[in-house]
Amino acid sequence: MPLWTCDFESCQKSAVPGLGGLGECVLCDRHLCANHLQPEFHSCPRWEDADAYDPAAGTAVKRELTLLFEKINIRALEARASHLRRGTPCSIPPLRYDRATRSSVMGGMNYHFDVPFEDGVTWIARIRRFNATSPSAALRDYIIQSEVATLKFLEQTSVPAPKVHDFDLEGPDNPVGVGFLLLEKLPGKALSWGLANQQQRKTVMSEVVGIFIELHKYPFPRLGSLDSPGDRHNARHGALLREEYHVSSLRLILDLIIRKEMYSQQSVDAYLIHRFLLDLAPLVLPPSSVPDDGLFYLKHADDKGDHIMIDENYHVTGIIDWEWAHTAPAALAFKSPIGFLPVGDFYDGKNDLGDDEVVFARLLEEKGRRGLAQCVWNGRLQHRFAFCCGYDLSGWDGFLGLFRGLREAVKVDAGLEWDEWKAVALDRYRDDAGLKLIASTT
Repeated sequence: MPLWTCDFESCQKSAVPGLGGLGECVLCDRHLCANHLQPEFHSCPRWEDADAYDPAAGTAVKRELTLLFEKINIRALEARASHLRRGTPCSIPPLRYDRATRSSVMGGMNYHFDVPFEDGVTWIARIRRFNATSPSAALRDYIIQSEVATLKFLEQTSVPAPKVHDFDLEGPDNPVGVGFLLLEKLPGKALSWGLANQQQRKTVMSEVVGIFIELHKYPFPRLGSLDSPGDRHNARHGALLREEYHVSSLRLILDLIIRKEMYSQQSVDAYLIHRFLLDLAPLVLPPSSVPDDGLFYLKHADDKGDHIMIDENYHVTGIIDWEWAHTAPAALAFKSPIGFLPVGDFYDGKNDLGDDEVVFARLLEEKGRRGLAQCVWNGRLQHRFAFCCGYDLSGWDGFLGLFRGLREAVKVDAGLEWDEWKAVALDRYRDDAGLKLIASTT
């Protein structure tokens, strides 16, 4: 069974063919989109109706979901859910494409719908989407197994997460027709960070601090993703060294660039960037100030904010979407969630922590967790490096700020504009075999 070892954060996953991805921005499908995720943009009519902004995208999604619905045997899923509740009847409403509610039931990788029971209990069905960016069937199966294993592990902790009631993989023995999970439906709604006031944000951050502290109680000896339920010491996950956490993903990207499977329109620029990132990898993970250095901790891979469910008073009711979760060094596992970042400053290349990150770090310190707080104080370099790995270079202006900020944060090639840096990099890597191969075919 393959192991997922890339640290692409959420937006980077969509850049690698075969890995898929999901983005909060319904217009460009990027996480932490510099153009569209500013709070003031959410009032724009284009945000409310992405299909009107891009009719072709809406048509493609409708076609995709229509084919998906045809695969799902609703009666078989109802029978399975009812059996698990000792015969309590359930009735799933007909599945139809509904543009008005699409954002509430569909992410970039999954489609969700309610499984309501006669006695008022409701579960959630989580179904894998099938489109051009979907991973292979084997990897889709692994993703489901890993998410189940992660949620089963979380049941042993006090981290609020949905309970897994059932799941099945794709294959001829699955009467439902598609891989799926049946999950507890958590109360509340997904957090929208840009719409929360300062006190509401502090309430959320105070409770996320508690979740960080709880996850820190459960170190893992190795790096990777869980792929079988059970005790964390026996759960299977990949064994990689800290530096290899980044190096494996960068080498993959460089290979894809050489093979013209990534960045074919900007192959030289992309190769120089990622070759440089490969050199930076040893500098990105400084020795951790957390006492149990060398251990790994469970990290949510999609922490842009809407993974947090809240009630009307902004108390956290649960953390959802544990797909792609993996263990990571403390410096990565406990940096601030990307949803807390100051979007504009981050893309402008500024490396000071945002106001929310400062509050978050101080809340950890108030709980006596200075080591975890230090992961937040020192987290900007980790964020920048992760965002630059596999970044979609079609958003070139946004990338330039990220890349400039990274070089300033790591104090390598700081102060150079893009053209100046590219000239330096071309000279630095003039003997690199990969660069020579790209240059000869460009």
